[in-house]
Amino acid sequence: MAGADAGHVPVLLAEALATLVPHDDGRYVDATFGAGGYTRAILDAARCRVWAIDRDPAAIARGEIVAQAYPGRLTLLAGRFGAMDRLLAAAGIDLVDGIALDLGVSSPQIDDPARGFSFRLDGPLDMRMECQGPSAADVVNGAAEAELADIIGRLGEERRARAVARAIVRARGGSPILRTGELARIVRGVVRASGDGIDPATRTFQGLRIFVNDELGEISRALDAAERLLVAGGRLVVVAFHSLEDRLVKRFLAERSGQAPAPSRHAPAVARRAPTFAPLVRRPLTPGEAEVTRNPRARSARLRAAVRTAEPAWSVAT
Repeated sequence: MAGADAGHVPVLLAEALATLVPHDDGRYVDATFGAGGYTRAILDAARCRVWAIDRDPAAIARGEIVAQAYPGRLTLLAGRFGAMDRLLAAAGIDLVDGIALDLGVSSPQIDDPARGFSFRLDGPLDMRMECQGPSAADVVNGAAEAELADIIGRLGEERRARAVARAIVRARGGSPILRTGELARIVRGVVRASGDGIDPATRTFQGLRIFVNDELGEISRALDAAERLLVAGGRLVVVAFHSLEDRLVKRFLAERSGQAPAPSRHAPAVARRAPTFAPLVRRPLTPGEAEVTRNPRARSARLRAAVRTAEPAWSVAT
């Protein structure tokens, strides 16, 4: 997530605005508020209103300052973006003109050692976006070796997941692993540094963070909710930062736009449903060289966007 303060430009901001196309009197959702970079840009682009969602209490607290700069135009909603339709319904909103999703972890979360997201800054091994529920330390010290290997391999896409899990279990046998720095050292002792400059601990931390916060489940629920919330002609813009996120978005939009591969001719016949989205970009948009140089975290960003058709949503709210 490209969270940003007023002085920092979020990743792919110009491209996101060009596909979202905010207009006067429009109603927009920044479903991943972070530090408000996208919200500010949308509010500056048109005389519209924004409902901003974040599960992180610190982000909602920061948002109060942003709301003061746009009187009557920004409403902050505390909660998970996967429940955006319910959050908006409670605020009296049933349809919107555009939704922006900037996935992953925000810069303020990464940069605060106390939050425990960073392998570069030593802090408590936490990683909870909502600051409640089981932490990464609970998982690292309580999960069985096979479960750890699955989390790190499947969600972190770490090829040495079994070796990392084995090393974690060996290390925690002496004393609990409670610090990010300690976990990073354990992983670096197993995973070799690559030539691309990516820290060996990156994928393990990614897998744990995604698991602790159920990030993939939230994305799936958010995409379904966006389908129900958008008016005909409304626009969905999603920025993803790694392959698991992007794969979910790509598959959803391909299916809902009628571009998913045809089923096997041997499979039972299933009636094809009318497309609920039409793609706005043929291929995902990516940051230019200048943006990556300015912000190395942008290097893996992919933007996908689609416009809502007038067809009924496939998904049904539960």
